[in-house]
Amino acid sequence: MLNQLIHFDQEIFLAINQGLSNPFFDWLLPILRNPYTWAPLYLFLIIFFIKHYGKMGILIVAFTLANFGISDALSSHVIKKNVKRVRPCNDLVFKAEANVRVRCGSGFSFTSSHATNHFAMAFFWIVLFRRRWKHTLWLCITWAALISFSQIYVGVHYPFDIICGAILGILIGTGTGYLFKRFFPDFFKTSPITPAT
Repeated sequence: MLNQLIHFDQEIFLAINQGLSNPFFDWLLPILRNPYTWAPLYLFLIIFFIKHYGKMGILIVAFTLANFGISDALSSHVIKKNVKRVRPCNDLVFKAEANVRVRCGSGFSFTSSHATNHFAMAFFWIVLFRRRWKHTLWLCITWAALISFSQIYVGVHYPFDIICGAILGILIGTGTGYLFKRFFPDFFKTSPITPAT
Protein backbone atom coordinates (compact mmCIF):
# COMPACT_ATOMS: atom_id res chain seq x y z
CA MET A 1 0.00 0.00 0.00
CA LEU A 2 2.76 2.42 0.96
CA ASN A 3 4.74 1.60 -2.18
CA GLN A 4 1.65 2.22 -4.30
CA LEU A 5 1.12 5.59 -2.64
CA ILE A 6 4.76 6.56 -3.20
CA HIS A 7 4.54 5.51 -6.86
CA PHE A 8 1.34 7.52 -7.34
CA ASP A 9 2.98 10.52 -5.67
CA GLN A 10 5.93 10.26 -8.02
CA GLU A 11 3.67 10.01 -11.07
CA ILE A 12 1.81 13.18 -10.08
CA PHE A 13 5.14 14.86 -9.42
CA LEU A 14 6.34 14.04 -12.93
CA ALA A 15 3.05 15.16 -14.47
CA ILE A 16 3.60 18.59 -12.92
CA ASN A 17 7.39 18.84 -12.95
CA GLN A 18 7.78 17.65 -16.54
CA GLY A 19 4.30 17.56 -18.06
CA LEU A 20 3.58 21.24 -17.37
CA SER A 21 7.07 22.38 -18.30
CA ASN A 22 7.16 25.66 -20.24
CA PRO A 23 9.40 28.76 -20.42
CA PHE A 24 6.89 31.00 -18.62
CA PHE A 25 6.62 28.69 -15.59
CA ASP A 26 10.40 28.19 -15.68
CA TRP A 27 10.73 31.95 -15.18
CA LEU A 28 7.79 32.67 -12.87
CA LEU A 29 7.54 29.80 -10.39
CA PRO A 30 11.11 29.95 -9.03
CA ILE A 31 10.41 33.62 -8.29
CA LEU A 32 7.11 32.85 -6.53
CA ARG A 33 8.69 30.31 -4.18
CA ASN A 34 11.61 32.57 -3.29
CA PRO A 35 11.07 34.05 0.21
CA TYR A 36 12.76 37.33 -0.78
CA THR A 37 10.08 37.91 -3.41
CA TRP A 38 7.50 38.47 -0.67
CA ALA A 39 9.63 40.60 1.66
CA PRO A 40 8.03 43.86 0.42
CA LEU A 41 4.56 42.39 1.02
CA TYR A 42 5.44 41.38 4.58
CA LEU A 43 6.89 44.83 5.28
CA PHE A 44 3.78 46.48 3.85
CA LEU A 45 1.49 44.31 5.99
CA ILE A 46 3.43 45.05 9.18
CA ILE A 47 3.20 48.80 8.52
CA PHE A 48 -0.44 48.56 7.46
CA PHE A 49 -1.57 46.52 10.46
CA ILE A 50 0.15 48.80 12.96
CA LYS A 51 -0.90 52.04 11.26
CA HIS A 52 -4.50 50.95 10.66
CA TYR A 53 -5.20 49.01 13.87
CA GLY A 54 -2.81 50.57 16.37
CA LYS A 55 -2.12 48.40 19.42
CA MET A 56 -4.30 45.67 17.97
CA GLY A 57 -2.13 45.77 14.87
CA ILE A 58 0.95 45.05 16.96
CA LEU A 59 -0.87 42.02 18.38
CA ILE A 60 -1.78 40.88 14.87
CA VAL A 61 1.87 41.08 13.82
CA ALA A 62 2.95 39.23 16.98
CA PHE A 63 0.40 36.47 16.43
CA THR A 64 1.39 36.21 12.76
CA LEU A 65 5.02 35.70 13.78
CA ALA A 66 4.05 33.19 16.48
CA ASN A 67 1.85 31.36 13.98
CA PHE A 68 4.76 31.17 11.55
CA GLY A 69 7.12 30.01 14.27
CA ILE A 70 4.80 27.18 15.33
CA SER A 71 4.21 25.99 11.77
CA ASP A 72 7.89 26.09 10.86
CA ALA A 73 8.95 24.32 14.05
CA LEU A 74 6.45 21.50 13.57
CA SER A 75 7.22 21.01 9.88
CA SER A 76 10.98 21.57 9.82
CA HIS A 77 12.09 20.36 13.24
CA VAL A 78 9.54 17.75 14.28
CA ILE A 79 7.94 16.07 11.26
CA LYS A 80 10.83 16.27 8.79
CA LYS A 81 13.41 15.00 11.26
CA ASN A 82 11.22 12.05 12.18
CA VAL A 83 9.83 11.07 8.76
CA LYS A 84 13.13 11.72 6.92
CA ARG A 85 11.72 11.53 3.42
CA VAL A 86 14.36 12.38 0.82
CA ARG A 87 13.59 15.21 -1.60
CA PRO A 88 12.97 14.19 -5.23
CA CYS A 89 15.98 16.24 -6.27
CA ASN A 90 18.19 14.37 -3.78
CA ASP A 91 16.86 10.86 -4.38
CA LEU A 92 19.75 8.92 -5.95
CA VAL A 93 17.38 6.80 -8.05
CA PHE A 94 14.57 9.23 -8.84
CA LYS A 95 16.41 12.53 -9.36
CA ALA A 96 17.45 11.54 -12.88
CA GLU A 97 13.78 11.83 -13.87
CA ALA A 98 13.22 15.16 -12.10
CA ASN A 99 13.69 18.52 -13.75
CA VAL A 100 15.35 20.50 -10.96
CA ARG A 101 15.02 24.25 -11.55
CA VAL A 102 16.48 25.62 -8.31
CA ARG A 103 19.16 24.61 -5.84
CA CYS A 104 18.11 21.46 -4.05
CA GLY A 105 18.19 21.92 -0.29
CA SER A 106 19.86 19.40 1.98
CA GLY A 107 16.85 19.08 4.28
CA PHE A 108 14.12 16.46 4.13
CA SER A 109 10.99 16.62 2.02
CA PHE A 110 7.96 15.75 4.18
CA THR A 111 6.21 17.97 5.01
CA SER A 112 6.85 20.99 2.82
CA SER A 113 7.64 23.88 5.15
CA HIS A 114 6.81 26.33 2.36
CA ALA A 115 3.30 24.88 2.19
CA THR A 116 2.89 24.60 5.97
CA ASN A 117 4.10 28.12 6.71
CA HIS A 118 2.23 29.93 3.95
CA PHE A 119 -1.07 28.13 4.49
CA ALA A 120 -0.72 28.80 8.22
CA MET A 121 -0.31 32.52 7.58
CA ALA A 122 -3.04 32.53 4.96
CA PHE A 123 -5.65 30.92 7.18
CA PHE A 124 -4.71 33.00 10.20
CA TRP A 125 -5.39 36.12 8.12
CA ILE A 126 -8.57 34.57 6.70
CA VAL A 127 -9.98 34.05 10.19
CA LEU A 128 -9.15 37.65 11.12
CA PHE A 129 -10.09 39.52 7.96
CA ARG A 130 -12.56 37.56 5.83
CA ARG A 131 -15.50 39.62 7.13
CA ARG A 132 -13.64 42.90 6.76
CA TRP A 133 -12.26 42.46 3.24
CA LYS A 134 -14.37 40.38 0.87
CA HIS A 135 -11.40 39.25 -1.23
CA THR A 136 -9.36 37.91 1.70
CA LEU A 137 -10.37 34.25 1.27
CA TRP A 138 -9.48 33.74 -2.39
CA LEU A 139 -6.42 36.00 -2.31
CA CYS A 140 -4.86 34.22 0.66
CA ILE A 141 -5.61 30.72 -0.64
CA THR A 142 -4.34 31.57 -4.14
CA TRP A 143 -1.15 33.10 -2.72
CA ALA A 144 -0.36 30.06 -0.54
CA ALA A 145 -1.36 27.58 -3.27
CA LEU A 146 0.85 29.17 -5.94
CA ILE A 147 3.88 29.17 -3.66
CA SER A 148 3.21 25.55 -2.71
CA PHE A 149 2.59 24.40 -6.28
CA SER A 150 5.87 26.02 -7.29
CA GLN A 151 7.73 23.67 -4.95
CA ILE A 152 6.61 20.71 -7.05
CA TYR A 153 7.30 22.39 -10.36
CA VAL A 154 10.87 23.37 -9.46
CA GLY A 155 11.58 19.79 -8.32
CA VAL A 156 12.13 20.07 -4.57
CA HIS A 157 8.91 18.50 -3.20
CA TYR A 158 6.44 15.74 -3.99
CA PRO A 159 2.70 16.55 -4.17
CA PHE A 160 2.02 14.58 -0.98
CA ASP A 161 4.55 16.78 0.86
CA ILE A 162 2.59 19.81 -0.29
CA ILE A 163 -0.88 18.45 0.49
CA CYS A 164 0.04 17.35 4.00
CA GLY A 165 1.96 20.57 4.61
CA ALA A 166 -1.06 22.58 3.48
CA ILE A 167 -3.41 20.63 5.76
CA LEU A 168 -1.05 21.12 8.70
CA GLY A 169 -0.77 24.83 7.92
CA ILE A 170 -4.54 25.22 7.65
CA LEU A 171 -5.00 23.59 11.06
CA ILE A 172 -2.32 25.75 12.68
CA GLY A 173 -3.46 28.98 11.05
CA THR A 174 -7.12 28.39 11.83
CA GLY A 175 -6.29 27.40 15.39
CA THR A 176 -4.14 30.49 15.91
CA GLY A 177 -6.87 32.64 14.40
CA TYR A 178 -9.54 31.30 16.75
CA LEU A 179 -7.13 31.64 19.68
CA PHE A 180 -6.76 35.31 18.72
CA LYS A 181 -10.55 35.54 18.52
CA ARG A 182 -10.92 34.04 21.96
CA PHE A 183 -8.52 36.51 23.59
CA PHE A 184 -9.48 39.58 21.55
CA PRO A 185 -13.17 39.22 20.64
CA ASP A 186 -13.66 42.98 20.31
CA PHE A 187 -11.58 42.98 17.13
CA PHE A 188 -14.23 40.85 15.44
CA LYS A 189 -17.07 43.10 16.59
CA THR A 190 -15.55 46.16 14.96
CA SER A 191 -17.19 47.45 11.81
CA PRO A 192 -15.28 46.44 8.65
CA ILE A 193 -14.76 50.08 7.73
CA THR A 194 -13.70 51.25 11.19
CA PRO A 195 -10.11 50.71 12.40
CA ALA A 196 -9.77 48.89 15.71
CA THR A 197 -8.16 50.71 18.60
